[in-house]
Amino acid sequence: MTMLKSSKSPVRRAIEVGISFVPWLISMYTLYWLEYGEIWTTATPHRGKTSVTILVIGMVLTLLLYSYLSKRKQK
Repeated sequence: MTMLKSSKSPVRRAIEVGISFVPWLISMYTLYWLEYGEIWTTATPHRGKTSVTILVIGMVLTLLLYSYLSKRKQK
C-alpha cells in the first residue's frame, strides 16, 4: 500500500505543477493572439506597458496557484 501511494506522488506533483503554469500560458497566448489577430501593432500606444502587465498578471497568478497547491499538499 505504501509503495502504491509513493508511486502516485511524483505523477500527482507533476500534474499540479503543470496546472499551476496555466495562468502564465494563458497570458502568453493572449499576447500571441493580440499580435496574430493584428489587434495591436507596433504603433499601438502603451503596447510595452500592456505586454508587461499581462505577463506579470500571469506570473503572479501562477505563483499564487503554485503556493496554494503546495500548502494544500503539506496539510
